[in-house]
Amino acid sequence: MGNLQLTMACWNYDRTRALQEGRIRPDGIDLTYLPLPVEETFFRMLRHREFDAAEMSLSSYVVSLFSDNPPFIAIPVFPSRFFRHSCIYVNSHSGIREPNDLIGKRVGTPEYQMTAGVWIRGILSDEYGVPVDSVEYFTGGEEEPGRPEKLRLDLPSNIHVHPIGPEKTLSAMLDSGEIDALYTARMPSCFARGSQNVRRLFPNYKEVEQAYFQKTRIFPIMHTVVIRRDVYEKHPWVAQSLMKALAQAQQEAYADLYQTAALKLMLPWLTSHVEETRAVMGRDFWPYGFEANEATLAVFLRYSYEQGLSKRLLQPRDLFAPETLESFKI
Repeated sequence: MGNLQLTMACWNYDRTRALQEGRIRPDGIDLTYLPLPVEETFFRMLRHREFDAAEMSLSSYVVSLFSDNPPFIAIPVFPSRFFRHSCIYVNSHSGIREPNDLIGKRVGTPEYQMTAGVWIRGILSDEYGVPVDSVEYFTGGEEEPGRPEKLRLDLPSNIHVHPIGPEKTLSAMLDSGEIDALYTARMPSCFARGSQNVRRLFPNYKEVEQAYFQKTRIFPIMHTVVIRRDVYEKHPWVAQSLMKALAQAQQEAYADLYQTAALKLMLPWLTSHVEETRAVMGRDFWPYGFEANEATLAVFLRYSYEQGLSKRLLQPRDLFAPETLESFKI
């Protein structure tokens, strides 16, 4: 009997490239790796279940667990992590100078349930006293009109979310002052082109984010990897096989960052950047596995519950295939 044929959709990351290029092969699997943009992967997996496994928004995955028949099960691998203080943009004429000035303001976010927004709202609440229900949210396309929520929301009455008009975009609304701020994952075009009407809430975001990590030990998780539940139930060994291969690919990426004979990435001071990151966050600054991430996941799950997305407070171990909760030693 031959290997199992599986498809996996995931962006073109350094930490997964060895799977994409076939240098690392999951045990017992012939993997077709589709390097798709994250928004496309999420939409196609959430709406149509097109792939056997996929990178998945952590927030969307958590919301999906409250379905009558949850369609996915995750493994504790996290291809995307990002400190999001840098991703809060404000209109320069809105009167917002510090975080608590956001209270009472009109805030755009492409989707209320998107992971970046969950982290931003939670951090603003925990660290800066900006309650989640103290602003009015506007959702829709950031650069192109017509972006819907990927999953249906059923929010508490104290949280107000409004879709923007069918011809509007959040970037243009921020630039014009129609909204006061934007919580997003992608840098809006109005900021990228240097509009004088838009600035970051935290211009010194690197220092702010490092201080946040040193205080909380949290490096926010954006995406995990999910397996279609019907595939997992038929072949439960797939969870460990994929997790092992993804961990091996990540170790290759770690090594590539610290090659000094010739730089593998186009950053002149890459070596210094790696050494600075290790000094702040340790050598395994992007950890995979359950135990190393349990505390961070618990905070995210609390945010999801507090923000009306989760119908009950989940525990981190509720997210993953049981076989993947313990690491094995070779």
